[in-house]
Amino acid sequence: PERELTDLRGGIDSTLTMLGHKLRTKDIVIERAYDPDLGPVPAYSGELNQVWTNLIDNAVDAMERGGVLRIETRRQGPFAQVVVIDSGKGIPPDIATRIFEPFFTTKGVGEGTGLGLDIVHRIVTVQHAGAIRVASAPGRTVFTVDLPLEAVAVAV
Repeated sequence: PERELTDLRGGIDSTLTMLGHKLRTKDIVIERAYDPDLGPVPAYSGELNQVWTNLIDNAVDAMERGGVLRIETRRQGPFAQVVVIDSGKGIPPDIATRIFEPFFTTKGVGEGTGLGLDIVHRIVTVQHAGAIRVASAPGRTVFTVDLPLEAVAVAV
């Protein structure tokens, strides 16, 4: 299928609605800082919704009751940038380099497959020719997703 012009805000808001029960159960505060001038992006919207679902779900899991989840969108040069920031426990430095590996998880048996961030990484970098990076410290983890504003041919 071809990419379609996709409203990132709409996809993110749909994901927040879908995860609403989980967010309310933990009294997570949602902060949105969407760039009103960021238009639609050429993308595979269904796949991007998987990205937002995995990033937000992991953020909620990492936070205590009453945590803060902030989502920002903006234009950054030739990219649309989505930033997901949580107030959770952070990613320990000794495992930060492994979080995008398939089957790597810090969750207990039966709680996670270790595929969520691997899927996120493949969707962003392979399917969309974008980039994803993480910076983390206790109380603040930031995932930054860069998506090209122009459709880029990707060899599959």
